[in-house]
Order: sequence, then C-alpha cells, then structure tokens
Amino acid sequence: MADRLTVTQLNTRVRSILSESPAVKDVWVIGEISNLKLYSSGHYYFTLKDEGSEIRSVMFKGSRGRIDFEPQDNTKIMAFGHVDLYVAKGSYQFIVETMNRAGIGDLFLEYEKLRKKLESEGLFDVSRKRKLPVYPRTIGVVTSESGAVIHDIVTTSGRLFPADILLAPAQVQGEGAAESIVRGIEALNREKVDVIIVGRGGGSIEDLWAFNEEKVARAIASSKAPIISAVGHESDFTIADFVADVRAPTPTGAAEMALRDKREVIKQVDGFGIRVGRALDHVAVKMRSRVDMAASKLEISRQYEKLSMLEIRVGQLSDRADAALRSSVQGMRSRFNSVESKISPAAASSRVSSLCERLAFVSGRMTLAIDRRIKDAASKLDAIDQRSSALNPRSVLERGYSYVTDKDGHTLTSAKSLSQGSMISIAFRDGGADAEVRKVKYDE
Repeated sequence: MADRLTVTQLNTRVRSILSESPAVKDVWVIGEISNLKLYSSGHYYFTLKDEGSEIRSVMFKGSRGRIDFEPQDNTKIMAFGHVDLYVAKGSYQFIVETMNRAGIGDLFLEYEKLRKKLESEGLFDVSRKRKLPVYPRTIGVVTSESGAVIHDIVTTSGRLFPADILLAPAQVQGEGAAESIVRGIEALNREKVDVIIVGRGGGSIEDLWAFNEEKVARAIASSKAPIISAVGHESDFTIADFVADVRAPTPTGAAEMALRDKREVIKQVDGFGIRVGRALDHVAVKMRSRVDMAASKLEISRQYEKLSMLEIRVGQLSDRADAALRSSVQGMRSRFNSVESKISPAAASSRVSSLCERLAFVSGRMTLAIDRRIKDAASKLDAIDQRSSALNPRSVLERGYSYVTDKDGHTLTSAKSLSQGSMISIAFRDGGADAEVRKVKYDE
C-alpha cells in the first residue's frame, strides 16, 4: 500500500532527497541575475536564468564575504552551490555559496572538462590525501618571490613554530606560469622538504588560470611531499585545490595548517608532564605501600611473637620426643625381663654338661692330630739328616779321601793350580798337614 503523507512530510522527504543527491550538490551553474534584492537581513534573493529556464536563488549573508564584487541584475555569473527545497512553499531554490563573474566561455568549458577527466582518474579521491607531518622541519613554498604570500607564510611561521622556509620562486600568472610552478614543485621534492605550499594571492579567474592547468595538477599529484594549495581567496576553487592533499583558504591559513602553534605544543608538553607526574605519584604510592608492608613484617614485636611461637613449637616437639624415648626404654625393659625369665638353673647345668662333652671330644681329636703331625715331622727330620750326612766332606774323608787347599784356604781341584815350590795344606779325617810342592805331574 502506498505511503500516505501530509504535504509537509512530502516536501520534507523531497528536500532530504535533494540534499543527499550528488547530482545537485556542489555544482557550478552559469546564468544571468534578475530580480536581485538585498534584504535587511543581509541575504541576496534573485533569479538565475538562461535562455531556456530559470531558478530561484539565494546567497546568505555569511557567503557574501567570499565574493569580491557587487552582484547586479543582468550580470552573467558562474555560481557554486547546491539545490534545496523550501518546505513551507514547496519550491526549490539554488543556494549560492560563492559566485564569479562569467564571460570566460571557453575557459570554463576547459576547466569543467579537465576537472571531470582528473576526477575520473581518481586524482581527487580522498583516499589519496596524505596527512601533513606534525612537526615539519622544512617547508617548501612555490610562489612569487615578490608577492605577499611568502611574507605571510614567514610571518606566520615565526608566530607559530620556527621552521626552515625554502622558497622556490615561481611565476604565478600569465604565459609560462604553469611550467614555472611545476619546476618549483619538482625542485622542492629534490630537496626533500617535509611539506610544500603552492599558492598566490587573489585575482580573477584568468589570473588564477595557471593553477587550472593539467601539468600543474599532475605535478601536485606526483609530489612525494604532501602539498597544501593556497590559491586566491576562500571562494576561489581551482583544479590545484582538488588535487592537493589539503586546501587552505589563504596563504596564512596554509602556514597555520602546516605548523603547530608553539603555545599548544607547550600546553601539550605541560599536559604530558602532569600525566607523567601523576603516574609517578601513583607508582610511588604503590611502592610506599609495599615498603610499609615489608617493614611491618620486620617489626621487633612481630619477631618476638614469632620466636615465642617457635619456642612453644620446640617445647611440644621435645615433649613428644621424651614420651617416645620413655616408651622405647619401657619396651626394651619388658623384652629383657621376658628373656631373663626364660633362663632356669637346670637348663644352665644341662647346657654346661653338653659343652664339656663337646670340649672333651674336640680335645681328644686335637691330641691325635698333634701326635700324628709330630711323627711325620720326625720321619722327615731323619731323612734330612741322612742326606746331610752323605753330603758332609768329613764323611768322604772317613772313606779315605783328603782334600787340598792353597795357603789362602781355597780348595785345589786341579794339578794345573799347583806350581813348584808353592805351599799347600792337606786335610784328612783325623787332621792335616802343610806341604811344599816339589814337582807337578799332569795326566796324559
């Protein structure tokens, strides 16, 4: 079933659709002003028309500061804004945010053609936009060396945060300006600056046209350093603004975007100091708590208390040990009494008799063994004596032999050991004699 809406609901819904539609949002419209009225509120109300159609338009007081001329009827303009619907009247109107004098004809068509081309290539995508460095050491500036832009940037840098400013002097309008701007961007990239500001002061669209050139747009897109565009006034939109990483409303605004305010930095550092101090205080409190806890464990009174507890424990263990010892002694005494009661006089006498019999038996066997050993030893002694007698020289002498020695007592067993006139001694079984050798004879 179709929705049933009030007129107000219908107009509100249409207004919502219009406000969300990119087809009628942020568009440039060329037309001629008619029925222009400036109300006491400061708002401009007029009709924007061409040969085939017209649309009610309004420029609010807050947007008037973006234009540098006074609109008049029959003035041909190029207005930037969006379509909105006035719910109370059910009429739609064009909300003009800024406007330029028209009449550029081919330039505008060229501008729109290039804008759409670069947009289709993605050069305007938000995903391409790079963040500016927080603390740039060197800021490159591409602008006229004689213009107010470089002065504003240097002044702003001194006011906010000191940074090295490296100027790439460039021609910013007229023939050859685009090539000059491109060379400046490339030179600053070779110098490896942290961020680049490309800008100039305000002027007509013809004056700013170099920043709508394709070569400038592609140089900005290819820059290794992020680029801030600061071209003309806040109401001036160039192709460079769409391609740049950041668009600044003015050159001074560009410097303010590139540099942080040293007062904010100091404030931030102070904030860090406060946070660090609080963190240290928190740590100190925790450490102090731990130290107090450790100190409490070391208090003398607590140590005495622990010693008392240990003494009680030692006493308990000592009592248990004494009880265990008494129990053990009692048990040993009981066992001794039990054994002692088992030894009677009759049993002892029987045990002694048995041991005497055993001793007599063993003694008899030992006597027999000793006698046998003595007889064996006597037999061996007789045999040795007989052998000794047989080997005794005296025994040989008994059988009629004798033996001869020289004067030194050495036994002579060969005639060759004798010489004529030598003195010898002769031993017999019952004595001896000394003799002199008169002649020596040898057996054949």
